[in-house]
Amino acid sequence: MTELIDTYGRKHRNLRVSLTDRCSLRCSYCMPNDFAAWIPHDDQLTTEELLTVIEVGVSQGINEVRLTGGEPLLRPDIVEIVGRIASIENAPELTLTTNGLKLAELAQALVKAGLTRINVSLDTLSRERFKKLTFRDRFDDVITGLEAAKSAGLSPLKINSVLMQGVNDDEAPALLQWAIENEYSLRFIEQMPLDAGGIWERATMVSADEIFKALSQNYSLTPVDDRGSSPAEEFYVNGTSHTVGIIGSVTRPFCGACDRLRLTSDGQLRSCLFSNEEVDVRKVLRDESKDLESKKLEIAARFQKTVLSKLPGHGINDPSFIAPARPMSAIGG
Repeated sequence: MTELIDTYGRKHRNLRVSLTDRCSLRCSYCMPNDFAAWIPHDDQLTTEELLTVIEVGVSQGINEVRLTGGEPLLRPDIVEIVGRIASIENAPELTLTTNGLKLAELAQALVKAGLTRINVSLDTLSRERFKKLTFRDRFDDVITGLEAAKSAGLSPLKINSVLMQGVNDDEAPALLQWAIENEYSLRFIEQMPLDAGGIWERATMVSADEIFKALSQNYSLTPVDDRGSSPAEEFYVNGTSHTVGIIGSVTRPFCGACDRLRLTSDGQLRSCLFSNEEVDVRKVLRDESKDLESKKLEIAARFQKTVLSKLPGHGINDPSFIAPARPMSAIGG
C-alpha cells in the first residue's frame, strides 16, 4: 500500500467527501439568501463514482471519511451511500456534518447503515436569531433532529457554532451550558473567508482569543493534552470531564498536524480547504477508453499528486493570500 504522505511528512488518513453543494439553509457566513450559483447536476459525481474514489483512498490509508456538503442529507440516496461505504473492505470510520434538519427522519437509518459519529451546525439558541441567521424558520427541526440523533446512539454528538460580531457573539456561555446539560460536545469555529457573499472581514471576525475570553467569564477552562491532528483545541470545563473546543482556523492554524484531503461533489481532489488548486478525478471516472482497474490506478496517482502539492500552511495570515474562488458550500465543509 502506498500511503498518502506529503513533502512535509504529514500522513493523510482523513477524506472529507462533499455529496452536494445544495443546502436547505442560507447561513449568512456561508451564502447569501438569494444564492443560485449551484454546480450543474450532471457535473456531480454519481454514487458509483463516489464509491470508486473512496475505495481508492481507503486502499492508500484513508481510515476516516466525513460526508459533508452543502447539506449531505439532501442527497436522496444518503442512507445507501453510508451503507456502501461501511461495506468497503477495511471500511473507514464514517462521520457526517449536517445542519440537522432531516435528522429526525434519517438518524436511525443512518446508524443502522453504518454511520458512527455526527456533527451538527447550530449557532444560536434563539428561534428568532436562527431565522435571521439562516433565512429559514427551522430552529425546532434542528432541536428535534438532535434529539433523534442522540436517541439513535450517535455519540459523541458534536455541535459546531460560528460566532459573529453583533449577531450571536453574546451567546458563547449559554451555548456551552446548553451543550453540557444535553451531553453534547460543543466546538466554536472561527468564521473563515469562504462565504459566497464575500462578507468576511478579519477586523470583525470573532477570534479564538475572544471566544476563550467570553467563556472564561463563566467557566474555568483547562487545556486537554494530546490534541493530535484534531482541528479543535479542547478544554476541560470547571475541572469536570465535560469539554469545549475552539477551532482557530484563522488565528491559530493547525496546518502542521493536518491529515485531511477533500473531494468535492463534482469530483475535484483538494489538498486544503483554502487551496487554489484542484486535481480532477471526474475526468478519469468518465473516460470511456479506460476500464475500471485502469481508472483506479490513475485515481490513485492523482491522490498522490494532490498530497504532494500540499503547502505547509493555508497562508491566510500572509499578505499575499488569495481566497479560493469556490465558496465553502462548493468545496465541502
